[in-house]
Amino acid sequence: MPTAISNVRPEPDSVLADIVDYVLGYQIQGKPAYETARNCLIDTLGCGLEALEYPACRKLLGPIVPGTVVPHGAKVPGTQFQLDPVQAAFNIGAMIRWLDFNDTWLAAEWGHPSDNLGGILATADWLSRKAVAAGKPPLAMRDVLTGMIKAHEIQGCIALENSFNQVGLDHVVLVKVASTAVVAQMLGLSREETLNAVSLAWVDGQSLRTYRHAPNTGSRKSWAAGDATSRAVRLALIARTGEMGYPSVLSAKTWGFYDVLFKGQPFKFQRPYGSYVMENVLFKISFPAEFHAQTAVECAMQIHQSLAATGKSADDIRRVTIRTHEACIRIIDKQGPLNNPADRDHCIQYMVAVPVLFGRLTAADYEDDIAGDPRIDALRGKIHCVEDPAFTRDYHDPDKRSIANALTVEFQDGTTLDEIVCEYPIGHKRRRAEGIPLLEAKFRTNLARVFPARQQARILEASLDQQTLEAMPVHEYVDLYVI
Repeated sequence: MPTAISNVRPEPDSVLADIVDYVLGYQIQGKPAYETARNCLIDTLGCGLEALEYPACRKLLGPIVPGTVVPHGAKVPGTQFQLDPVQAAFNIGAMIRWLDFNDTWLAAEWGHPSDNLGGILATADWLSRKAVAAGKPPLAMRDVLTGMIKAHEIQGCIALENSFNQVGLDHVVLVKVASTAVVAQMLGLSREETLNAVSLAWVDGQSLRTYRHAPNTGSRKSWAAGDATSRAVRLALIARTGEMGYPSVLSAKTWGFYDVLFKGQPFKFQRPYGSYVMENVLFKISFPAEFHAQTAVECAMQIHQSLAATGKSADDIRRVTIRTHEACIRIIDKQGPLNNPADRDHCIQYMVAVPVLFGRLTAADYEDDIAGDPRIDALRGKIHCVEDPAFTRDYHDPDKRSIANALTVEFQDGTTLDEIVCEYPIGHKRRRAEGIPLLEAKFRTNLARVFPARQQARILEASLDQQTLEAMPVHEYVDLYVI
């Protein structure tokens, strides 16, 4: 006869407990994490400001009921919206992810840890405005940076050894989990309440990756993280009411996450939580391109220059071979019709063809008017990927974390260009000294898209000095971005 299942409520899964104890108790040590978090903050907000130029993004922003203004609500940078923290988190999250230009983490699972800023900043701003209205002290921007470091760490450490994409799930599940934990701490939840909140994030429905892959690639991938981080705020607020959690949500036989969604395999971990992810995060600085293609785009820019120097053109090319790593092939090696901007910025052939032809790759280059140029598709058809196992090994090596691509051009007349190799993109930790000035220049450019010169100057004064930013009340910093 079947054995009855015990109804004794178990202790929380260790994965839940480790997340919660880290969020509630771990003290971030040293300057590098906070300095990188400040750079991450300005870069992420700048990406959101650039996205405001795109009607497809703007149409999703604002309150659910038009005209709604929430007293002491969170404000959305670059707009006049003041919303409840759940909807504000969606707005901010959608903006910062829209152009695929914010930071990246690559491991067994991929993702963009700064996606968590939607929930973190919205919650911190709302709590600060409520506190000031009640005559209490607001949160400081250092609290936001701390939340960012911890959300990066949770998302990134789980991603190191656990591939959600291989079971068809999207990486935004990790945004939801990380944001829930950090927001719960910001709300002042107890350990038990925070455990409940994080369990609710795991038991929640999880997004399929189908909107990132052929033949269904579409714009949901640009607002999926906003959806996840806003859902996290909602779940943390639900837990604050005393709503119960589900302690074995991961490990429960038959009904738990592992058995239902992860092929029965428990999560594996490479390292304990600290500040490793923020300190090693990858910035997208020069190109709004899916990160596995960043080094390929750098190589393509050099090819453009070489063509000009030799007097040849793309018409003379017979074949371009991209020597690459396995993850690149799995995600963005794509032939055939490309149906929309989201399709194009996940196609390495497109992201190489444009800079080879034009010597640039901007967000506007994914739009229909540029994509309609027949030279792009003609060159795309000549570009082919091959895996280099050494590149794949170095991609997973925690001491290297390379994202290597190498491009070889063969011409119709039988001649070739020397192979161009780039192992580490400009946003890699190994190129921080080279990259940070360019990151700040990117931020200045994005500020100028939205704000008059005096307002730009005030934002820069507050943002570029570490001590000034950390000490600033959250609501005062966000107010700098209000139109």
